Amino acid sequence: MSSGFESDDQDDKDSLELELEKAVFGDDSGFHQRLNEHSRREDSHVLSTTQRKNLQIKRERQELENIQDLEDADLFVLDSAPSGKLVTKTSNLESQASKDDAGAAWYDSDDERIVVSLQNNPRLRKLRVYEDEDLVNGVEYTKRLRRQFEHLNPVPGWAIQSSHHMDIERSQRGHSTVPPGVGQRPESDDEMSVDSDDLSSAPLAKFLQNPSSLIQQQPSTSQSGKRKLRSEVIDIQRTKDVGGAQPSAVTSLEFHPHHAILLYSGPASTISLHHISPRPPNPNPLLTSLHVRSTSVATSSFLPPDGSKVLFAGRRRYFHSWDLETGRVDKISRVHGHEGEQKSMERFKLSPCGRWMGLVGSRRKGGGLINVLDANTKQWIAEVRVESKGGVADFAWWGDGNGMTVLGKGGEAVEWEGKQKKIVARWVDEGAVGTTVVAMGGRTGAKDLGNDRWVAVGSSSGIINVYDRKNWEAQDMAANPKPIRAFDQLTTPTSHLTFSPDGQLMVMGSRWKRDALRIGESVRQILCP
Repeated sequence: MSSGFESDDQDDKDSLELELEKAVFGDDSGFHQRLNEHSRREDSHVLSTTQRKNLQIKRERQELENIQDLEDADLFVLDSAPSGKLVTKTSNLESQASKDDAGAAWYDSDDERIVVSLQNNPRLRKLRVYEDEDLVNGVEYTKRLRRQFEHLNPVPGWAIQSSHHMDIERSQRGHSTVPPGVGQRPESDDEMSVDSDDLSSAPLAKFLQNPSSLIQQQPSTSQSGKRKLRSEVIDIQRTKDVGGAQPSAVTSLEFHPHHAILLYSGPASTISLHHISPRPPNPNPLLTSLHVRSTSVATSSFLPPDGSKVLFAGRRRYFHSWDLETGRVDKISRVHGHEGEQKSMERFKLSPCGRWMGLVGSRRKGGGLINVLDANTKQWIAEVRVESKGGVADFAWWGDGNGMTVLGKGGEAVEWEGKQKKIVARWVDEGAVGTTVVAMGGRTGAKDLGNDRWVAVGSSSGIINVYDRKNWEAQDMAANPKPIRAFDQLTTPTSHLTFSPDGQLMVMGSRWKRDALRIGESVRQILCP
């Protein structure tokens, strides 16, 4: 039955319907035809291995024949350089370096054609000689990179000594090209004792061989006369970091008065000494460290004038004295007769002469006070009181160490003379609003007030008043002096204030805001942000 119906359907299809089925589904003859065409197309593209090698060799020969007639300059394509002045001249120092590189093992002619922009890339701006400089060629760019690398990574001492030995050997053989006297070591080098070594450049081993080397005082090398700084120009170069990751913040930092030694401490109860020597392979090595249990160190300082001892204290009723020569650590537990006024010894300062130690008292009834101790015997000497609401804000020793200036939180200041052990003058900071810190600087001020030329007072509003003490007199001093300059660049409370040793620069900062640091030139009252 089914076969009969299928034959009927096949007969009912007309020619048009059959053509449509063939176009859509195809038939046996069309399938075989297309299969044969695809096979012939693949055979035409498939070549044997020998034929491919022959074609490749033929192409290479044609390329060589075409290149032989071209100039060298036509073989390369240079990128277009940005508009600007191309710098090709070098300084005397760099020209000397080019003479030294005359015997280089490799020379690339393309370096003269490369153009590098020093302004478009922020990382290359440090290579500029002057501010508007932009384009340099490859040779100049290479020299400046080498000069910057040698500046950040000086030649180590063992390499310098090795070059000296090689020069001496050449001169003994008669082949030396070095002028007489250059590259020769002094005869007394090997016989030099520790006493005559320059500790600022001595290796770490010499520091550790003799503990007394840490406290040897070097002769002064300061030149007569005062050199003034160039106006509005400050050259700052970052060196290698001291130490690695610290377990806590650094709250106290100080340099040795005579040697390249850095002292720092923090809440981690550890005092560290580093030799400041940024040369590789071991820059700024750690000399030694001292850990004190259950004492968060807030203040640490070298004892002037030779720095033979380190005094440190935390928020405790005692402080410590560390003798660097013997390694002995003494604990001073109390100030006899004044225990009630000195409940914490975390805030102290040592006089520049090394005779006295000032401790900020904790008692604030009737104002604030400073207890003065003998720095050697640790015995109580005197006390300095200031009538100010809120107690003592800060105090600063005079430059000669014969007295101090004590500042109250209400702006009241007193001048205390150490020989007479009494207050010789009083004055009030202008517009004081919560004074926080005081600093002294310069060496051309009033003789009866410590010879300090400048006194700067910081406040909680960020305003810093700078006073000139040159014409001040202890016996006839104005109660409300006028500042010569007020710096208002800080917007948060002033926490740090200090002068350079010569009094030409003043650094001000605030711990309450990131990057809140400014440098002012006290001589011309100029701010360098």
